Amino acid sequence: MRRYLASLLLVLPLTLQAACPPLDDTPPVRLPGKQTVDRYQQLCDDDGLPAAPLFQDQPLQAVPDRWRIVDSLPGYSHSLWNPYQRNVLKGDKPVWGEWFFALAAVSDTVIELRELPTPVGNQTTANAGDIDVFGSGEQSTFNQNLLIELVWLRGDTVFRPPDWEFRFIPVFNFNRSEVEEARALYIDPREGTTRNDDHIGIQGAFMDYHIRNVSDRYDFDSIRVGIQPFNADFRGFLFQDSPFGIRLFGTRDNNIFQYNLAWFRRLEKDTNSGLNDIGAQLRNDDIFVANLYWQDFLKKGFISQLTLLHNRNREDDFFYDNNGFIARPASLGREVPRSYDVTYLGYNGDGHLGRLNLTASLYAAAGTNEPGVMNDERTEVRATFAAFEAGLDINWIRLRATAVHASGDRNPFDDLETGFDAVFENPIIAGADTSFWIRQGVPFIAGGGVTLSTRNGLLPNLRSSKEHGQSNFTNPGLRLLGVGADLDLTPTTRLSFNANHLSFDRTEVIEVLRQQENIDREIGWDLSAALIWRPMAIQNIVARLSVATLMPGNGFDELFKTESNYSVLGNLILTY
Repeated sequence: MRRYLASLLLVLPLTLQAACPPLDDTPPVRLPGKQTVDRYQQLCDDDGLPAAPLFQDQPLQAVPDRWRIVDSLPGYSHSLWNPYQRNVLKGDKPVWGEWFFALAAVSDTVIELRELPTPVGNQTTANAGDIDVFGSGEQSTFNQNLLIELVWLRGDTVFRPPDWEFRFIPVFNFNRSEVEEARALYIDPREGTTRNDDHIGIQGAFMDYHIRNVSDRYDFDSIRVGIQPFNADFRGFLFQDSPFGIRLFGTRDNNIFQYNLAWFRRLEKDTNSGLNDIGAQLRNDDIFVANLYWQDFLKKGFISQLTLLHNRNREDDFFYDNNGFIARPASLGREVPRSYDVTYLGYNGDGHLGRLNLTASLYAAAGTNEPGVMNDERTEVRATFAAFEAGLDINWIRLRATAVHASGDRNPFDDLETGFDAVFENPIIAGADTSFWIRQGVPFIAGGGVTLSTRNGLLPNLRSSKEHGQSNFTNPGLRLLGVGADLDLTPTTRLSFNANHLSFDRTEVIEVLRQQENIDREIGWDLSAALIWRPMAIQNIVARLSVATLMPGNGFDELFKTESNYSVLGNLILTY
């Protein structure tokens, strides 16, 4: 009975107001080019109920902008520490007018143990009795990067790029390395077998201006000036770096086509951290690039890309890295300064063909190098590169197959260089930095002051270093065949396996440099496994533990005669 009386008291005031309002006799509105619209056309039901009195006369509350409309609604939380809640530090609301601020922070911690071929110091050794060419190869590295990204932008970024964007990305680095052989870390053996170093690198400092929209679907043209990240292809085979440059980019036909037209000048790197060193002069190394992406080309779900890149290098002075080692020219062959002009034409594809996930990359390199690495003549460059990786998903398992071929040089003394080399590679294939071969820089002992393969590199390019060295097209090339599997054990845990068979494409170059005949092509089997754990099922906390070993083939064993080659890597990434 009480419930009935309460309901009656609520409904009674509404029924007293249920009469229809009087008709509006105001003349209808006439708009140019439009039909006459009556001011009151809604049918009225005398038995209907009007709006509740509670909401009839409630005044509207003003808000500073449309982004803060939901601030007064229940159920919405606000926290500066939680990047998934509405947060002024993550660009969810403007700071002033239509200007937004976005903050990101990434902590990247790496602990690495490894054993790889290491030479005994020329002048001395840290271990009594080490008189052989090959010394103790056990090493350890601790590397800590703290990246801070600050973005100040203007414009509605929901459907189109911002009108203005200013981005600044400093990275703070500390690294520590320990080895067992003197002169492995410094040219001066008196510096010992331990090195502590730190550096602040600027990996991004650019201005981005939205020039215009070219369609009602917000296809656009924009220009970006400054230190900016750039990747010439999907997997970092040719050029992936953060150089200084000017880039014109945009989209067409509802984002089906994307293009880049750019000029870059490479920055010198800090030797031990690999970060940009803005305190050094810009390198005399220019990159001109034009590429076009075509989504759903021939098959929906597959993106094709054409790339034309020209590398103009005029670094004809001697350069020594922070540890005292010569970096340019490489201590290889005649060891004289050189310059080169090389043009790369490439096709890249990435996506899926039905259930098959596929990545493909094809490059042809042509140009000139003066003088040659092994002769005092102007040489021609003609080299090729091909890489394919296919993946098939079967429930919670992805099976992968990989093939890579980089052409090698047949005759280091002629006027034709046929060994393929990239500009600045960071390859994501065949296990990437889980792989021993890709992760570790193996020194080419007794063949020159160079590495057989650079750290975080795929190609056996015989460079002095990846950070400071020049491209070298007098190299043995590479053949790789591999298989792998990614097992999503739980939504937060993934286990990956990789097995890659490696061999040189040609061996004439390394036979000449080592003065050693009949070196076998086989490098060996690269076996690796990685466990990745995301405790919150998101990318804000990612922990990885990986192990890898290189089981030497005949060629690698003939070059180094090592008993074990392994690496153990622990990596923790925290992202805000």
